[in-house]
Amino acid sequence: MLLGDARHGKLADNIVAFGRALRRAGLPLDASRVALAQEAALAVGMARKDDLRAALECVLVSQPGDRLVFHELFEAFFRDPEVANKLLSQMLPQSPGKARPKDRRQRVSEALAPVRQGQANEPRKDHEIRLDAAMTASELDRLKKADFNQLSGDEYLLVQRLASRLAFRLPSYDARRTRLGRRGAQPDWPSYFRELASMGDEALPTRMRMRTRTPMPLLILVDISGSMERYSRMMLSFLHAATARLRHRHVFAFATRLTDLTRAFRQPESDAMLAQASQAIGDFAGGTRLGTALASLHHDHARRLIGRRTLVLLVSDGLDTGEPEPLDQELAWLKRHCGRLLWLNPLLRFEGFAPTARGPAILHRHADASLAIHNLERLEQLASSIERLMSRSQGPRGRVAGA
Repeated sequence: MLLGDARHGKLADNIVAFGRALRRAGLPLDASRVALAQEAALAVGMARKDDLRAALECVLVSQPGDRLVFHELFEAFFRDPEVANKLLSQMLPQSPGKARPKDRRQRVSEALAPVRQGQANEPRKDHEIRLDAAMTASELDRLKKADFNQLSGDEYLLVQRLASRLAFRLPSYDARRTRLGRRGAQPDWPSYFRELASMGDEALPTRMRMRTRTPMPLLILVDISGSMERYSRMMLSFLHAATARLRHRHVFAFATRLTDLTRAFRQPESDAMLAQASQAIGDFAGGTRLGTALASLHHDHARRLIGRRTLVLLVSDGLDTGEPEPLDQELAWLKRHCGRLLWLNPLLRFEGFAPTARGPAILHRHADASLAIHNLERLEQLASSIERLMSRSQGPRGRVAGA
């Protein structure tokens, strides 16, 4: 039997308690959304649990990345009536005598954790996660080194804001265009003779021209499969803010298919970008078919790779479910048509990680380097790691120092 009974007036209270738990898990909800959820629950009735879950999900979940959290919290909340009673009394479970599931997400565990005294009545403002001036250096250091997948809902939002403020300078190259400079390689004869004609026979220093430096074009491929849920969202926020000034920036998301997010990245705010990206992505938290996605890039978007100078950032754990032969062929094509291919891999957080599976092994063979991106500290080191890689002479591929 489902929790709540409209005939006894418990349904409204249970929906409010469930909405409060979702807010603690980091979902952006307000009172109007919770009221709409109550109406949806009354409309579908309480006869079938699946119908209630679908109705509440349509109303309360606005971002694909929150669906898995919603499902886990729904199962925990509507499985045992005692859980709802404790939520309503602000004594959120652990249920007595029951161990917490080991595979439960950190955001769900935090939402089901006991509420500290006085916390229940404290107002919370969504989208206003700020640095506390009293935050100790040790606490900030802990957040920098904490894995994105182990952060609580509030901590994740805070780290997401911190990541959007990180400086990120891409390497540059000598463009064909030139400008006046003291250390140029070629004399600028037209300007020299124009000045000479206006000054008469007076001797003038020869003006020189030097090549301009321009940032490398950037192509970003972000894995949005289920295993990459929190890492992909963090990387999208970080790269959106860090590369905002780039003229040539193309962004794609992939799971079972390729989705172009370049237009979404033109949004000035990260929250607006994530909302537009959520609407565009139709295969969030699905399986990973990198070979299929790269084939789509090859046939439909090959012009995004500019003059074989493009820096490609591939954000993925490499756990591909497709056939290895197409993946190998498409990665070989991508490597031939870009300047550098960097594999940003959250699995490098494990000291003993080795690319022994088929997908990671193929990626390791084609990538110029693999970099860790599982916490804020690694994101801070990302720019310097890329600069060191680009400054090295052509040599054996491998992991960049500090990755």
